[in-house]
Amino acid sequence: RAASGPTEPDPRPGKPGTVVASGTPVASGTTSSGRRGTTTAARGTGRRRPAFGHVPGMTSLPRSFLWHRVDTIGTDHALLDDRRGLYARGAAVAADPVPFTCRYELVTDEAWATVRFDVSAEGAGWLRTARLERAAGRWRVTTAEQGDLDAALTAAGQARAGLPGAEDPDALADVLDVDLSASPLFNTLPVRRLGIANAPAGTEHEIAVAWVLVPSLAVVRARQLYTTLGNGAVRFASEGFTADIALDGEGYVERYPGLADRHGARRG
Repeated sequence: RAASGPTEPDPRPGKPGTVVASGTPVASGTTSSGRRGTTTAARGTGRRRPAFGHVPGMTSLPRSFLWHRVDTIGTDHALLDDRRGLYARGAAVAADPVPFTCRYELVTDEAWATVRFDVSAEGAGWLRTARLERAAGRWRVTTAEQGDLDAALTAAGQARAGLPGAEDPDALADVLDVDLSASPLFNTLPVRRLGIANAPAGTEHEIAVAWVLVPSLAVVRARQLYTTLGNGAVRFASEGFTADIALDGEGYVERYPGLADRHGARRG
């Protein structure tokens, strides 16, 4: 979605819980080898504490977009550097199906094909994480879980979410883009990678994506069709859903009907 884009050390601390490699589910609180997850506190190690305000392994990013959800109470704030492919960190908050916060980190190569994607979703009494990595034409999907999202959903009268991750990562073999559900930033990946926004009106591109559902973090293969409409607009279609998306001159979403509007975007 030459050298990779800006490289960043993974800032996430290790978390106990379910660890699943290549989409194989195991019981919560165990790793794929059957060992219990643990946490340790480093005390008396003699290591110096970082200065106040210093965040190890993270750097400031030069650009920022904020989207307001129009289908529910929520926002999506993305910080990014797109000088060599795309590196982005973001946080989305939504009220439905239960209140949750989703944090993500995305790395693409210079052609805007996804190399690595880390995501977490967290609500009252539960936490899920997933990592998707693409190398040598194959995807590795690793997940972890704490608490009980399904219990929170059923208590709110919502359908159960099921397990995070991919049942068959090999089904993603030809996929180059990750699409995080309800996050407008991720439409930009195929738009930039394929030059969709600047193509002649009527040009169509059908692609397969690794669609990451929230808040479950289930990963499924999905077919999507992008059609260039001209005047900075593209038509998105998938699984019977269609939306005409307004883009800025760089291919970032300004208005996604029925989903989100970007703060400060032009009106018209």
